[in-house]
Amino acid sequence: MKKNVGKSTFVSLVLLFLYAPILILIVYSFTTATHIGAIRGFSLQNYVTLFTTEELLRMIRGTVLLALGSAAIAAVLGTLGAIGSFYSKKGASAFLSTMNQVPVVNADVVTGFSICILLVVAFGVNKDTFVPLVAGHVVLCAPFVYLSVMPKLKQMDPSIYEAALDLGATPASALQTVVLPQLAPGIVSGFALAVTLSLDDYFIATYTKSATFDTISTYVVNATKGAQTEIKTALWALSAVIFVIVVLIVICANVYAGRQKKEAGRMLSDV
Repeated sequence: MKKNVGKSTFVSLVLLFLYAPILILIVYSFTTATHIGAIRGFSLQNYVTLFTTEELLRMIRGTVLLALGSAAIAAVLGTLGAIGSFYSKKGASAFLSTMNQVPVVNADVVTGFSICILLVVAFGVNKDTFVPLVAGHVVLCAPFVYLSVMPKLKQMDPSIYEAALDLGATPASALQTVVLPQLAPGIVSGFALAVTLSLDDYFIATYTKSATFDTISTYVVNATKGAQTEIKTALWALSAVIFVIVVLIVICANVYAGRQKKEAGRMLSDV
């Protein structure tokens, strides 16, 4: 009994430590307060400012487009890398797996600075083309797609692909009709993780973005230094919106997964 109480208390404290600051921020986003400390009257002005200020809307649109675009490229490259590693010889597969872990373990500031030197300094690519920024986010996200797809490949029967070839399918059609459908859950989860990583990135974007473009992370950091008060408080509303969207996505994903398990259980019981 005491052990259960201790575990419940510990879990409650951890959850409180993680979510209390976010909940406080959400509460203040519905007030007229200009700083954290004194709660004033109820107001939706922060949300009005968020959705009517062109500067904020442009920053949000740019961040979302960057996240979706870089995540799509990373999903393709990460999936192809995982498939190539899985069907390679042991030596080549081990080498690819090891090289994939380097961007994961490496510090983002090193990755961003290295890409800036390679593309901007060595090859003379202009930052205004957004090529360095997209490349940096793809390098950040692709290894995580690889790690999401690889377990699905290991769960798959490798003889299915060979059987498709024996039945007359070309390698491309066998990959498209046999392999990729079984990898779809891993690809989707890798894509979602890539979007999250891109939205959250600060260091790589700082080194590779153009001077006229800001992501949410870089804008928030710069806003804390000298933005107007109404812009700063509107960012509280932005944080609240992001948190609610994430919670809804997680709930929908869990509900969908639960329904899939129930349907699978029913099919097994019918058999």
